[in-house]
Amino acid sequence: MTKEEILQAIEEMSVKELAELVAAIEERFGVSAQAAVPVAVAAAPGAGAPAAAEEKSTVDVVLTSVGQQKIQVIKAVKEITGKGLKEAKELVDKLPAVIKAGAEPEEAEEIKKKLEAVGAEVELK
Repeated sequence: MTKEEILQAIEEMSVKELAELVAAIEERFGVSAQAAVPVAVAAAPGAGAPAAAEEKSTVDVVLTSVGQQKIQVIKAVKEITGKGLKEAKELVDKLPAVIKAGAEPEEAEEIKKKLEAVGAEVELK
């Protein structure tokens, strides 16, 4: 399939299908559409060393296990990510899942505490 054929197929998709495609790409390749913006800014010409130093000061919050209270974990993920209930459940069902990419260390610790409070296991990478 050529790049043009892929783009044409995307143009024909509904908003729901596009959202599902983005989620599938994020899952398959271990990336986040939200994390792409800081990377693009850091890669911009003239960004130089300050952007590189800033990039290293962020972490990804990765959910590794839901524990015994799956519903509570889904609710917490929904609150943290701002996603809908269905999207939060899909994240929780497919572990390991990046809950927040490129978070400041303080924010990542807060997210980790919220998730661990409901029985989840979380790693900061």
